[in-house]
Amino acid sequence: SSGEMIDVVGWRLDEVVNLIRGEKGSTVRLEVIPADQYASGERREIVIVRNEVKLEEQAATSTIIDVERNGRALRIGVIDLPTFYIDFDALNRGDPEYRSTTRDVSRLLSELEAEAVDAVLLDLRDNGGGSLREANELTSLFIEYGPSVQIRHSSEQVWRDGKRRKSAFYDGPMGVIVNRLSASASEIFAGAIQDYGRGLIIGTQSFGKGTVQTLKPLAEGQLKITESKFYRISGDSTQHRGIEPDVTLPVMYNPEELGESTLDYALPWDQINAIRHPLYGDLSSVIPELIEASQSRQMSDPKMLLLQEQIALAGAESDIETISLNLEQRLADRDRKRALWLALENKQRALEGEEPLAQWTEDDDEDTPPEPAQDAEPINPSKDVLLAESIDVMADALTVDRRIEPAKQVGFR
Repeated sequence: SSGEMIDVVGWRLDEVVNLIRGEKGSTVRLEVIPADQYASGERREIVIVRNEVKLEEQAATSTIIDVERNGRALRIGVIDLPTFYIDFDALNRGDPEYRSTTRDVSRLLSELEAEAVDAVLLDLRDNGGGSLREANELTSLFIEYGPSVQIRHSSEQVWRDGKRRKSAFYDGPMGVIVNRLSASASEIFAGAIQDYGRGLIIGTQSFGKGTVQTLKPLAEGQLKITESKFYRISGDSTQHRGIEPDVTLPVMYNPEELGESTLDYALPWDQINAIRHPLYGDLSSVIPELIEASQSRQMSDPKMLLLQEQIALAGAESDIETISLNLEQRLADRDRKRALWLALENKQRALEGEEPLAQWTEDDDEDTPPEPAQDAEPINPSKDVLLAESIDVMADALTVDRRIEPAKQVGFR
């Protein structure tokens, strides 16, 4: 914990990880330059107590948010899903209690239904994907039957995966929240829900990761080969374009600087034949009203207005193309930036009834080893303006004249 720092610039990631690993209970120091300190080059030391890595924070969690709309009390169940996971080791051992996304979400859905929720929101923001099997299995909880994804191989053969006829596990109103960091399996699930007319998609355009890779072993290392592409049941690829939400929310980062479409030589968007599939509802008549109501809140709600100020400041900083080589000027620029962010932070604290900060500082007690990681933080819309707005959109959908009803097959597409 007191040894000399080792410069790992240019090292392979696995080599750095091996250096960080060590005996449980011992400490390791990391010296980093935070991303927001690129101009000053200011370094920060982080002390970590080595411990067993627990992935519980990656598991699905839920909460119930009570809201009122047009004099009607509503209960919205929110399920936060950070990734699509399955414990293959436990599954292969025959463990009847193996963990998976679908198993955990089905349990949470049962708990939410027991609490008489009016609708369910699945939060897939920042969910980079994971198990394709689980994306298909999760979709099967919300539909009676039908495919969820098409996969076209380099041989031009198309493979389809989905569900045979069986009742839906949950047939109530639902929505899915996505953002630019929702990718791969998240896009397969969200796209299927949208194509079936099963629920609302809320948020921002997703990542656009619609390709499948395989690893080929070499004498020294591995070769990653793109061999297939994902397609929605509508025939549209998720590649490049991702999923377009029904109701769009603001975003802190520039979507044109993030996502598959920003990568050099990314495969383009294309289409294959659509699959005839059941339609559980036509939301097109409801969506314009939901968009109008959401935009009205975005232009009047203090927290949404603050978010737009933060977006504008972040955008102005990302547009900076040059930095001064003069130390005094660099420090002055850093202090100016900190003052701007401090003002916005204190605006947010005032809205949440918290005491303002006197100055913009790094985390307190940096030299004190942190406590071992606990479970994921609870879902809290009062601290998450985009989640709060998504809940409002869902509440609107339940109370407009042509309100969303429990799912039932209304036709084919």
